[in-house]
Amino acid sequence: MTDETPASRETPASRLRTLLPDLAPWRTSADFRRLWVAGLVTSFGSFLTFVALPVQMKELTGSTAAVGAIGAAELIPLIVFGLYGGALADALDKRKLIVSTEAGQGVLCAALLVNAALPHPAVWPLYVVAALSAALSAVQRPAMDALTPRIVAHEHLTAAAALNSLRWTVGGVAGPALAGVVVAYAGLGWAYAVDLVTFAVSVVMIARIAASPASHEAAKPSLRSIAEGARYAWSRKELLGTYAIDLAAMFFAMPLAVLPFLADDLHAAWSLGLMYAALPAGALVVSLTSGWTSRIHRHGLMVVVAAACWGLAMVGAGLVHNVWLVLFFLALAGSCDMVSGVFRAAIWNQTIPDELRGRLAGIELLSYSVGPQLGQVRSGGMAALTTVRTSVWAGGALCVAAVGLLAMGLPKLMTYDERTNEHARRMRAARAGARTPTQAQAQAQESPVTAV
Repeated sequence: MTDETPASRETPASRLRTLLPDLAPWRTSADFRRLWVAGLVTSFGSFLTFVALPVQMKELTGSTAAVGAIGAAELIPLIVFGLYGGALADALDKRKLIVSTEAGQGVLCAALLVNAALPHPAVWPLYVVAALSAALSAVQRPAMDALTPRIVAHEHLTAAAALNSLRWTVGGVAGPALAGVVVAYAGLGWAYAVDLVTFAVSVVMIARIAASPASHEAAKPSLRSIAEGARYAWSRKELLGTYAIDLAAMFFAMPLAVLPFLADDLHAAWSLGLMYAALPAGALVVSLTSGWTSRIHRHGLMVVVAAACWGLAMVGAGLVHNVWLVLFFLALAGSCDMVSGVFRAAIWNQTIPDELRGRLAGIELLSYSVGPQLGQVRSGGMAALTTVRTSVWAGGALCVAAVGLLAMGLPKLMTYDERTNEHARRMRAARAGARTPTQAQAQAQESPVTAV
């Protein structure tokens, strides 16, 4: 007889199963399934409007500045309501807040549909809707992030983060493709109409999720409560590291603003669409093979390594002269960004107390949404002062340097281990001693919140 070890008995099929996404959150939580599917439906509709809105602005004004001003209209509401939305998420029923903001997005979409149907559509409603939509999104996202730890078992939170990333990447790859076809062949009105239907479907699905009332210790929405959340984030250096790392990576190495010029520089204007799709495509590969993430415990180290690799991939994209190699490096960057995102979300979900989860989610929103927008300014400005290629590779190099400096300055992020971190152990013990997620949260609220 041969002495076979468990490893030697592994088959290719079993090894493949270890790479596939961990579906435990799907199997164990009906509310997570509803929230996930509702988010996927909404993402497809939202990409229709995401594409249609600038196309309509271009048709109405013919001005690149007018199209670019849409982003400026969104920035301030995103910052202000992201912070206030976090406070609301802690103080109100999270499900009701999500349903209300989703319904509000549907109303805004209906306004775009009515404006598009006019004989002479106006320009100003596009800016108003863009600003209001950014505000509603900023209010909703912290509530959704704060709801996840309540409806998913603690040991499944990393898998839930990977599945949520999968939902985003599927929408990010397929949504723009569908939007381009609808806008080109059916028209702007149809794009807004389909988006309106997706919001209606999402509202119905989310309304079926169990109520998620505020913790009894939750503070009322106020500047004081927002400041309390900021102080807690500052006291937790591993959390602070996740925000700072992502901001640095996006500010220094987000290349979207210069991709049209990069395609021209490569004499491959046909590749522009592929360049935009390469980042989410790389992220999708990681999402589809994310089973391994549930077996990683050094989450902080993975955030740092993945962010540095994102910068290195951008260095490659800026230095090579073959368009296919550029596409490869962009896809590689997208996969690195997804790895970083999965483990950032795992740290947040596993360690932040329930009564602070919304406010901290508001801070998270700023770290991963404001960074890319500021990155567009950086990449475009550097390209104007130097060259397009220099903007891409130098931004990547600056990203690597910034990530390295932050890692040295925030050692608690580098040493974070979800098995030994005191905050993760407290949350895990509280939930393990409860029979249901709701009971677990109630016990977690009784544990003192201490700073590292």
